[in-house]
Amino acid sequence: MNSNDNHWMRYALDLAARAEAEGEVPVGAVLVLDDQVVGEGWNRPIATHDPTAHAEIQALRVAASKLQNYRLCDTTLYVTLEPCTMCAGAIIHARVKRLVFGAFDPKTGAAGSCFPVLTSDQHNHRVECFGGVLADECSKQLSEFFRLRRLQAKQSRSTD
Repeated sequence: MNSNDNHWMRYALDLAARAEAEGEVPVGAVLVLDDQVVGEGWNRPIATHDPTAHAEIQALRVAASKLQNYRLCDTTLYVTLEPCTMCAGAIIHARVKRLVFGAFDPKTGAAGSCFPVLTSDQHNHRVECFGGVLADECSKQLSEFFRLRRLQAKQSRSTD
């Protein structure tokens, strides 16, 4: 870990709040190069009707366009939730140097929680992975979102 990891994770948490405000699962991601934002994103699959519109993919797309390169070497990706297998594959192919994530995902996490995609030595590129940065805040944001969703669903069923 480095001294700026908490700062950038807080930035990602703000992006996750943006996703939540749009009715999306609150996950945010920011890609940093030389302590500068080169890409950012938040979950948008519902709004865009795109199953690949995860926060990580959004941030990688913005950065690749900005840098005019699909290889995002020497970058660090900060994301509030451990990436899924789709996002892990994109992170590897983009040649991201470091991944820093907040909450572990025991159901679909691909940085070792469920699937060792990012930690496998089978790939031709190795991503340095650090999980648990501001984990309590990241987990709380997600838990509260899903708690409210369940409550809304319950209330909707009771009024039918």
